[in-house]
Amino acid sequence: MPDVFPLIRELPAEPITVPSAPRRTRRIAARAQKWLAIIALLTVCVCAVLAPVLTPFDPVAISLADTFQPPSATHWMGTDPLGRDILSRVMAGASVSLSVALIVVSLAGVIGTTLGVVAGYLGGAADAVIMRLTDMQLAFPAVILALVLAGVIGVDMTNLVIVLTLANWARFARVTRGEVLSLKTREFVLLARLAGAGTGWILRRHIVPNLFGTLIVLATLDLGSVIVLEATLSFLGLGVQPPLASWGSMIAEGRSHLSNAWWICVLPGLVLIITVLAANQLGDVLREKLNPVIPETW
Repeated sequence: MPDVFPLIRELPAEPITVPSAPRRTRRIAARAQKWLAIIALLTVCVCAVLAPVLTPFDPVAISLADTFQPPSATHWMGTDPLGRDILSRVMAGASVSLSVALIVVSLAGVIGTTLGVVAGYLGGAADAVIMRLTDMQLAFPAVILALVLAGVIGVDMTNLVIVLTLANWARFARVTRGEVLSLKTREFVLLARLAGAGTGWILRRHIVPNLFGTLIVLATLDLGSVIVLEATLSFLGLGVQPPLASWGSMIAEGRSHLSNAWWICVLPGLVLIITVLAANQLGDVLREKLNPVIPETW
């Protein structure tokens, strides 16, 4: 039998480890990413709020002498087939998209949270009915449901808000119900019941205030989804109608000119992507702050 002990003695005493990036570098990169996302989202919000003041040109003014102008010092993002300044239309579109998104998230949050609290706290038949409605809504992709509703009730700004609200309330109801099911078994709620507190008082003082952190994170993450959904409907002609500017309609107008005027489609699409990514990053930041995780110790 061969002697294997010399071979064993030749093995290294310590395990070979693959060097990793320093933790400080990773923390700095993550912090820079968060701040870039916050700055980008704030910039879009400022442009949306101050669009009537900041737009260098009228976003709906047609100038046939300036059609298909590439990005320049005069038109920073170029012009479209009708000679309209794309930067001005992007700012106006930011105002429309963010306004619609904020209204939709607020309405969907109120409706979904109310139904989720009722289903989670009361249980029984109310819980069964509300959750079956939630399952039915979640069974359809949001885009398909929005397309069907938009085709049924018509196309205008009010109907657009209604369609997007009906397509987004279910996720608030689902998440809220789960949180309420956990909260109503906590000691402070049980003690309040033993003290004779009514349902309304418990909901106002103990249940709803403890939902704020979760709802803020969910609303922030849902903001990007609503912006994409509104842009999708506008791209298909079922959202914001001309002459109002919308990122989705601008992308649709420029898709046929990608070969000779790429900026008409690419630049509004790039702004849309940056806005959605920034909103999602902000949601991740809020989730870390409101639901901190204890780091592992080695």
